[in-house]
Amino acid sequence: MKIIVTGGLGALGRAVVAELAARGHEVAVVDVATPSGETQGAMTLGGVDLTDEAAVQAAYGTIADRFGGIDGLVNVAGGFLWETVADGSLDSWDRMYRMNLRTAVISSRAAAAHMKAGGAIVNIGAAAAGNAAMGMAPYAASKAGIKAFTDSFADELKGRSIRVNAVLPTIIDTPTNRADMPDADRSAWVTPTGAAKAIAFLLSADAGTITGASIPLSLPG
Repeated sequence: MKIIVTGGLGALGRAVVAELAARGHEVAVVDVATPSGETQGAMTLGGVDLTDEAAVQAAYGTIADRFGGIDGLVNVAGGFLWETVADGSLDSWDRMYRMNLRTAVISSRAAAAHMKAGGAIVNIGAAAAGNAAMGMAPYAASKAGIKAFTDSFADELKGRSIRVNAVLPTIIDTPTNRADMPDADRSAWVTPTGAAKAIAFLLSADAGTITGASIPLSLPG
């Protein structure tokens, strides 16, 4: 398969790229960051504003020309912030929408246009979307939008043999999250590699009967 990973230069993105490459897929990374160092052999387009539809369409056109099409997309790009509703800024709601939901919608539209023979899209939601604790409202609302988008786009594309699913991880065990929450119980945190394996499965032919699903990812703990 020929697969695009947005946000592929972050901790989860790199794990997804590594897993897909190990399975023999051709992988392209699209990220707002400028690549530096090892990008695991993937075609990498850095400096792409994933909230800009024209920029994304141009990037995906370049990838489709290089690969001869697009078969899969993983929408990893996104962000997080913590602030209360009472003391926070309304701009934070717009920021979370743009980073977590707008990027996924734009990328999915652009990639689907190149999926002439079917394909698969996997979105990254969050377990917090179903149970938002204090300070999580802007982030959780944007991730709840991912589930609604996944449901609707899956139904829209079912006649084109394009599957759309989402994973809803608990906290992902990254260096940043460990630094931000040094005293947290990490027993239920999901490793980037574990999440990547679930994502790779949803892209695969083995998941050919699954579309419109939002699958929780957690560890018993």
